[in-house]
Amino acid sequence: MAGTTKRPSRFWRVVFRIQYRWLRLIDPLVRRMWRRGGMGNVQELRVAGRSSGRPRSVLLGVLRTNGRRYLGHPNGDVAWTRNLEAAGSAELVAAGGLPERVRVQRLPEGDERTQAILATNQQLFPGNLVYRMARSHIFAVGVFFRIEPRDSEDGAPIGAGATPTAGSSTGEGAAQASG
Repeated sequence: MAGTTKRPSRFWRVVFRIQYRWLRLIDPLVRRMWRRGGMGNVQELRVAGRSSGRPRSVLLGVLRTNGRRYLGHPNGDVAWTRNLEAAGSAELVAAGGLPERVRVQRLPEGDERTQAILATNQQLFPGNLVYRMARSHIFAVGVFFRIEPRDSEDGAPIGAGATPTAGSSTGEGAAQASG
């Protein structure tokens, strides 16, 4: 597919680290705004921590393409992606909505992952422009997951019934690139 050059970049690795540290600092403000009226495609991901089992929460942009939903992080594995892969399931919550139990599958290189990465143009401004400029880096190192509904008889609630607090986070910041 055209435009899918894969080239990791030290520049973009640093830019994304700085961007997500900044987002982590303003996370409480972003969460308040999100709770009051939503923010485009941003939803809250609640996933059990892989070591502690405690619920972790992060705001992410849910990407939609070809009738499917995706989450991702442009800079490779971070705490929430490792937790999500270890758990295999989570809850997604739209602003003002009820939790939706979902299962996830990490995407290997291929057409579906390419489509998920190209869908990062759905992110809120200025994220959509940043992801467009960093696309080669994202193709090289980005981590993306397919999201599917999870059957209710599939097991216990995320975090064994505990509810994440409004300010809890995996430390990766609010409204991340697809992550």
